[in-house]
Amino acid sequence: MSEPQPYQWPYPGPYQGAPYAWQPVQVPWAVRPLPGIRYDRLARTSVHRWWRPVAGTLAIVAAFLVLSIGLGLAAGLLSIVAGLPMAMDGTRIFLDPVADLGFQLGVIALSIPLVLGAAWAIQRRPPGTLSSVAFRLRWAWLGQCLLIAIVAVVLAQFAEAGTLLLSGESPGFGWVGWDRFLPPLIVILLLVPFQAAAEEYAFRGWVIQAFGAYLKSPWPGILLGAAAFASLHGYTDWGIAYVFGFGVLMGWLAITTGGLEAPIALHVMNNLGAFGITAASGDVGSALNQGALPWQSIAGTAVQFAVYGFAVVIIARKRAIQTLSR
Repeated sequence: MSEPQPYQWPYPGPYQGAPYAWQPVQVPWAVRPLPGIRYDRLARTSVHRWWRPVAGTLAIVAAFLVLSIGLGLAAGLLSIVAGLPMAMDGTRIFLDPVADLGFQLGVIALSIPLVLGAAWAIQRRPPGTLSSVAFRLRWAWLGQCLLIAIVAVVLAQFAEAGTLLLSGESPGFGWVGWDRFLPPLIVILLLVPFQAAAEEYAFRGWVIQAFGAYLKSPWPGILLGAAAFASLHGYTDWGIAYVFGFGVLMGWLAITTGGLEAPIALHVMNNLGAFGITAASGDVGSALNQGALPWQSIAGTAVQFAVYGFAVVIIARKRAIQTLSR
């Protein structure tokens, strides 16, 4: 008969360790949305609280104001060091139109990290949920949308120019020469994609999902996002209708296609065309000046919206683009 062994803890057998020890549940900081969620509802995760969208919105606005002021002061120092004359008249920073265009586009573009940071830090969700229901920017789909946007923008320009000519007006196209066109073109190509994407992340991404955290219908977020988008532009008359309609279409496409790829693509190509035509005519200083649009622009608007909207929806359905989270 073997001798009894002394008691050991923890017991060196199949029940080693404390069998009833409580183990805390590890919850990640960024909580993913549940499967089967529409784009506008992605902010309503298990850690959603009523105050998170409000606090995030206030934080984005405050951070953007601080960033703008800080960059304005930095621009003042740069003007002293580099000898760039400043305007500081409320609408322009630099007297040089190319430098001023680059500065203002760059300031808008820097709002992208502010929006993504608010989603992660305040709403505790993956920043990619602002991009799409796949929790990332779907680059292949974005590329396809860019091709569609090129066709829509070109056809819209032809439609508007044709309507202007038929009504006895000049389309206003001009050519300043390569030496004066290339510098603003480089600035436009480098910064406009980020500027356009920033506005989509703010007004179609953050605003729509902020309302979607409370409401089941996406339309309040779409309409209020489009209204906020239009209010921050300086258009009047037909221009207000165009910008508001643009915002509504982009919001609807974000919900229909499950992400910001389609809105970003048209916004980028539309702005590249608008800024590019202005730069080609040698009037870079008015690139950011907005006001009344001629009534003939309705023809271009109708063509652009119809061609892009129908084409994107049809191709998205044929390619089975993901519209719900997984």
